[in-house]
Amino acid sequence: MARKKRRFEPVAVATQEQQKQKVRYEDAFQHSVGQKLEDAGKVFEGQGKNLLYGFAALIVLGGIIWIFYSWNSRSNATAQTALGKAIETSQAPVSQTPQQAGSTQKTFKSENERAEAAIAEFQGVAEKYGGSVGEKARYFAAVNRLTLDRAAGEQELQALTGSGDPVGKLSKFALAQAYADDGKTDEAIALYKDLSGSNDPVLSKETIDFNLAKLYEKQGNKEEAVNLLFDLVKRANEAKDLEGKPVSPSATVESAKDKLKELDPQKAAQLPEPELGSDLPGAQ
Repeated sequence: MARKKRRFEPVAVATQEQQKQKVRYEDAFQHSVGQKLEDAGKVFEGQGKNLLYGFAALIVLGGIIWIFYSWNSRSNATAQTALGKAIETSQAPVSQTPQQAGSTQKTFKSENERAEAAIAEFQGVAEKYGGSVGEKARYFAAVNRLTLDRAAGEQELQALTGSGDPVGKLSKFALAQAYADDGKTDEAIALYKDLSGSNDPVLSKETIDFNLAKLYEKQGNKEEAVNLLFDLVKRANEAKDLEGKPVSPSATVESAKDKLKELDPQKAAQLPEPELGSDLPGAQ
């Protein structure tokens, strides 16, 4: 039976409140990439699942422009512009209907055709400019490659996971999502666990842990999934911003709470109630 295609969720990145509580990493996804990557993908969410991501077309498209403009690049404007144009190509509409007269927007007849065009542009950027922009271009090329040749795309992502920079983290996240979709649960879990333990603001820990819990559940390890979900929601309920005010729960936290109630209602009942701030639901 053919697998159902799905898109990567936007690569979910740590929320602003979460990032304020950590040392800022100014060269990567600072106020960030949120969650589609969540139900990827969440890498590119986040939360791979609902970045960021079809079995034959596991590709960060939905939030790719947002990711690009949220990334605080230190490269020159020309290289950045070239990368932006390549990203726009990867985002172009797929349609059999001809463009209206006078329209300058790119369109493609299939996702494969679009992926081929995007890969060519990303490779051109990588070869011409190199540096940080070149690494980002290689990442986007690898993600698009998953549409045309899954094994080759995974191999390219694997080659990028060795570094500890944002490209390395995002490549590892995208690869974990690809493995999860391929049914390589153990390999995906290993990557998610590594990302979860890094405490890096590039990717949201909530997104990573939620994806990890879902894989534990799929693996039949209910206890591990329950404990991970409990800790995730507990941290969120107790989180404070720099002014000491409660932080509004993200959509990922709400989903984790619902999943915890489904898997273990008694454990869910042990969660501490979140404090109500003026901007939180139920506050007066």
